[in-house]
Amino acid sequence: MAHVYYNSADPAYKQPFGAVPAGTEVVFRLTTPEELGYVDPHLVLTKDREDPVHYRMEFEGQTPHVNHFSVRVRPTTTGLYFYYFDLYTDFRKIFRGANGEGELSWVAGRQWQLTVYEPDYQTPDWIADGTMYQIFPDRFCEGVPGKPMGFADRIYREKKDGEPYFWPNEQEDGYLNRDYFGGDFEGIRQKLPYLANLGVTCIYLNPIFEAHSNHRYNTADYLKPDPLLGTAEEFTRLCAEAKERGIRIILDGVFSHTGSDSLYFNREGRYGPGGAYRDRNSPYRSWYDFDSGYNCGYRSWWGFESLPEVQEDDPSYVNFICGQGGVIDTWLNRGASGFRLDVADELPDEFIEKIRAAVKSHGGDKLLIGEVWEDATTKEAFGRRRTYLRGHGLDTTMNYPFRNLTIDFVRGADAAAVADGLMDIVENYPKPAVDCLMNFLSTHDTERAMTAISGEPANGRDRYWQSGRRIPDDQYDEAIRRLLLAYAMVFTLPGVPCIYYGDEIAMQGYRDPFNRAYFDWTSTEQRLRGPLRNLAALRKSCDAFHGGGFEIVRAEGDLLQYRRIGRTRTAEIVLNRGPHLLAVEAFGKTAEVNPGGFTVLVEENEPTHVGYFAIY
Repeated sequence: MAHVYYNSADPAYKQPFGAVPAGTEVVFRLTTPEELGYVDPHLVLTKDREDPVHYRMEFEGQTPHVNHFSVRVRPTTTGLYFYYFDLYTDFRKIFRGANGEGELSWVAGRQWQLTVYEPDYQTPDWIADGTMYQIFPDRFCEGVPGKPMGFADRIYREKKDGEPYFWPNEQEDGYLNRDYFGGDFEGIRQKLPYLANLGVTCIYLNPIFEAHSNHRYNTADYLKPDPLLGTAEEFTRLCAEAKERGIRIILDGVFSHTGSDSLYFNREGRYGPGGAYRDRNSPYRSWYDFDSGYNCGYRSWWGFESLPEVQEDDPSYVNFICGQGGVIDTWLNRGASGFRLDVADELPDEFIEKIRAAVKSHGGDKLLIGEVWEDATTKEAFGRRRTYLRGHGLDTTMNYPFRNLTIDFVRGADAAAVADGLMDIVENYPKPAVDCLMNFLSTHDTERAMTAISGEPANGRDRYWQSGRRIPDDQYDEAIRRLLLAYAMVFTLPGVPCIYYGDEIAMQGYRDPFNRAYFDWTSTEQRLRGPLRNLAALRKSCDAFHGGGFEIVRAEGDLLQYRRIGRTRTAEIVLNRGPHLLAVEAFGKTAEVNPGGFTVLVEENEPTHVGYFAIY
């Protein structure tokens, strides 16, 4: 059996686990085999972009054939720290290997990460054991059929089973993002009983502000709901009735750019003679960067002329978003419980901190999530390491790393590598952020989970190829099983599960716009809703899922087994993606897990019984 020099996930070697608040004493312990000979180990700790500091480790004694060393360090400033161990003999060092374990090496290797965050970092408690549900507003439910479009250039889709119009033919025909299925606030309100029955405690709405596209990411008026969705009063009613059912609503905040067809920019002239594009004296002129060096005469988001970028450091813009009576203040007063920040990577940290202050001025229970596709603690953008996950910025992020790892696992990736990736995030992120991470399989920006897991990979193929493509009938049942297995994983990992509308009835679709079809309210697919409902109930009833700890038990072959540890209960989750029945040990007993299924076992921390929760 190989000697374990160090393991960052094992409290025998490091305490406390993972990221720590500034000022916390961290204990590092190292062991070396006697056969290694004399060593004088040092912890080499480097704060991001600074010089390394060497801490000599103290000899603690010896057990048979093993020497023990330790050192105590108390980082006082927030930031990222990286470390390894130098044995100071023959240039031998210990770097990070798989599963957080140390590996002896004579050459430079991967270092461990220690994230140090603000001691006052707190996130809303209400979300931790809940279940989120994402709604693309135009495509969920039309509560008021056949209503006026509000603007003459909108195309109404009366038949709800049609595929959304897609590019490039829509561009040639002038339909670019202009087809509307009529989803509205009233439709969401009518479906609140359905969502409550599913176990939903938080709804995340894609943009609802007035805008001239069906996705509404090209904001036209931040202070008005899009007229097709309803009125501000109807939104307030929706929030109030949702709250009565234990459901909160958070909104999409698109603050890096506006629409060119907007009250503020007004390139198209829809809003009269004013606007930054048409009037040099416009009060919105300073929001934008006009320069002849840009192809269209102004800086735009990723070169899309219809999305002029704003200057997030402009005082009048900051005040408009964050000030009293501004965008955040207005919508929280109307009943929203927080925001998801679109393209958070492209917003300056200082601006995000001002947004946080505006959100939290309405109470510490208000939620701020950021769109980040990578490890948010190590993310770099515009030549700077991002600081938005250290306590004064975001509460948490969209957890794309978990999404990718979950899909990888059910598609057959190496289980040990998946487990290592899961531990990376849990170890790197501050625990307040981990407890409310937004975990999902699908979003409006990805292929639907059913397609991503079981469909033929698109591999860059065009939208004509993607259009109408479905999983073959003879593969459909297996696809359902794999989708449920993936959702079981999402519901039981650290963080908060989020169901993308329609995933619970196995809607399919490749990327935009095929992942944004109208919800099929005629669907008879019932195999997912019951288990999802039960998993949501489990999260509410077992405190292991309310910010509980996380440990990998086994990850090999087709098996992934992990543990969540709460104050009063511990849950053991066993996932079997393979074709054979598996017998595994959990809580000293043998549990059988069906092919392609999962089992959740729960034990009191003062053991009185073991209860099976679900077998599929």
